[in-house]
Amino acid sequence: MSEDQEEKQAHASPPSATTTLPPAPQVPVLTRPRVPPKSAIVPLPGSVLPAAVAAGLIAAVVMPDDPGVGWFVAGLAFAAAVYYADKRARGDAEPHFRLSSALWAAAALGLLAVGMFRASVWLNVLCVLAACVAGSLAVVGKRTVNTIVYDVFAVPIEALLSVPWIGRGLGKLGKKQEGRSRPRFLVPVLVSALLLLVFVPLLRGADAAFASVVDAVIPELNPGTFVRWGFLFVVAAFAVTGACYLLAAPPLPADEDAPRKRLAHRLEWTVPLSVLVLLFTSFVVVRLVVLFGGADYVLATSGLTAAEYARSGFWQLSAITVLTLLLVAAALRWAPKSSAADRAWQRGLLGALSVLSLVLAASALSRMWTYQQAYGFTVLRLLVEVCELLIGLIFLLVLASLIPLRSSWLPRAAIGAAVVALLGLAVLDPERFIADRNIDRLAQGKTLDTGYLSRFSADVVPSADRLPEPLRSCVLGPVVTGISEDDWRAWNLSRSLARQTPVAAQDRPGCHYLTRP
Repeated sequence: MSEDQEEKQAHASPPSATTTLPPAPQVPVLTRPRVPPKSAIVPLPGSVLPAAVAAGLIAAVVMPDDPGVGWFVAGLAFAAAVYYADKRARGDAEPHFRLSSALWAAAALGLLAVGMFRASVWLNVLCVLAACVAGSLAVVGKRTVNTIVYDVFAVPIEALLSVPWIGRGLGKLGKKQEGRSRPRFLVPVLVSALLLLVFVPLLRGADAAFASVVDAVIPELNPGTFVRWGFLFVVAAFAVTGACYLLAAPPLPADEDAPRKRLAHRLEWTVPLSVLVLLFTSFVVVRLVVLFGGADYVLATSGLTAAEYARSGFWQLSAITVLTLLLVAAALRWAPKSSAADRAWQRGLLGALSVLSLVLAASALSRMWTYQQAYGFTVLRLLVEVCELLIGLIFLLVLASLIPLRSSWLPRAAIGAAVVALLGLAVLDPERFIADRNIDRLAQGKTLDTGYLSRFSADVVPSADRLPEPLRSCVLGPVVTGISEDDWRAWNLSRSLARQTPVAAQDRPGCHYLTRP
């Protein structure tokens, strides 16, 4: 038998009893791998809890009820605590913060500083909310794979998610790890607080001068004060831990070149936007006819007065511009741009729509200005005018984004524009501006609503001080008498100057209280 025949016979022979069969192939189980939460992966740095406790204590003590310097001090404490904790945790590693983070942090502190100069409560509420948004963007840093909604609320979101992280860190406090123990910072802090609670009241009762200093620095202590301090401490401390948790395990940065789901065909978006462009063009043409026709043409065609005509269309035009802005943002995100023709259509249609929307925003702004000239200036009317200017600025940013056809920077740029607009409004001193305009109308023979101005904050005092009596006392009386004494935490420039303004006693016989249209 040849060697080839022997080899074939060997391969054809059945396996013996001792032959091992190959293992059966494993069928893969199609289940999603379980990923542990990052709170179980990232250890709690030793610098986070001391920074959170320090920021919480400072915020609890310094934050006042009214606008004042304490809000700015609390913001500084938060920024310093987060920076310190992150720097100690990273050591020699590359720092997380960049120029954009520094700009957002400066904007947040600038918004909180408004409370030192402006006494208007509604203005400071807007500034504090905007400061929270700017602070969150400062911590996030670069744009993440998440939406802009997450980036804006990243700190409070991560503060809630950091609870297991904090729990693991607290469980390891005082235990030896790698030959050393965690610093026991809680014990000296609690002992120091206990000593202050015991000795400060004793020293306060021993000397009247020291008691006056203590009363100026420490507010009146009662159960409500401790509840308020506890709430502010928890909020500020969790904000610091949330920011540090975000910095310890940041979300993935956004990929500028990542593919997005696009509309399948050009007609899916060009036809609707073309119809909208034609509609806006016809409206602008009609507006131009009205503009050249003058006021008589308006009265003859609409049957309304100029002020009624202005009020009748402002809110509709404002809604149109906002809806158009949303449509433009959707088209920038989902419209196809793979071919040169797609990009040309996108630039042409969105550019025309943005320009026409700017005309509509200008029309709405002019209508509100006309309405204010007829009925006077109010806070709401000024705010909607600022919003119209902001919308116009955003459309200009949209036009700028059409040149490279990259819109990923637009959401943050729009938020930055809103922050700048709010800071500009604070510099304008809105309540004083409104009072000045209404007092100027009084010189033109129109009626001044002193009851409306008397409900303003101390910001209105310099304007109302130039009114003749009894109108001056009608406005300044309720404003000045309603200002309470402030401690150092609530110091405010407007209220400090208002306390020095003398107001004569009056029975308000010449005060005017109007029903606002």
